[in-house]
Amino acid sequence: MSSEPSLAAVAPAQHWRSYGPLDVHPILLHAMEAFNEHGYHGTSVRDIATRVGVTVPALYYHYENKQALLTTLLETSMKDVLDRCRAAAAEAGDDPLPRFCGMVESIVLYMANRKGMAFLDTEIRSLEPENRARYVALRDYLQHMLLDTVRAGIREGAFTTPIPADAVRAILIMCQGVANWYHVDGPLTAEEVAERHVLLSLGTVGYAGSSFGESESDIESESDTGGGGADAGGDGRIGRVDRTGRTGRAGRTGRARQPQAVRRTPRAER
Repeated sequence: MSSEPSLAAVAPAQHWRSYGPLDVHPILLHAMEAFNEHGYHGTSVRDIATRVGVTVPALYYHYENKQALLTTLLETSMKDVLDRCRAAAAEAGDDPLPRFCGMVESIVLYMANRKGMAFLDTEIRSLEPENRARYVALRDYLQHMLLDTVRAGIREGAFTTPIPADAVRAILIMCQGVANWYHVDGPLTAEEVAERHVLLSLGTVGYAGSSFGESESDIESESDTGGGGADAGGDGRIGRVDRTGRTGRAGRTGRARQPQAVRRTPRAER
């Protein structure tokens, strides 16, 4: 595992599930919005200065150049998600199953609540080599945190995937995708989206202890109606994962069993 990158410049995280207004310098906030709207190369320093309402020299007083703005935004974002992921893992304790669930939940909640910051990851290609290397080290550390937990779960018999590194990469790509499609005014809350992604992630690592309070066909028919997008349907209910790894609807439990193949239920039968 790679050595832990320095996080000394980051203030201690609030509770990892809590999100308030984004607290960054106004120049960074407007730069983030401009980069997301027009891309890094489609945005000029003058564009950002105009949005902020300052002169270009005044902007340069705070940040050396446009590259410094992008680098600061990306590193701030990654350090925040790392802080939250580490807090979720610490809260869960040493058992790899609840640690894994908490870490996945924390990542998805970040992607849903900090869409603007998380979406900037697509601009990694615009970083200069030294800045890119520093950012990639932070991102790799997050991947290694999750991979270590999955490997611990395999050793204890909780997870069965024969390809843990590939499973973790797939999970992180899936979680990061939430920043692309989630809408706060959609039918699912950020918490419900995180809940679904924990279930999907458990399947990806081969968790053998799933139990559902409702039939698998009912759960599938709900999830078929769509996710958190503005045009999606569904009521947002799905099998809930508690921190012992059991799943079922809120307030219900079922006997642990291997999930069976899901039979698609025609709407007329429901």
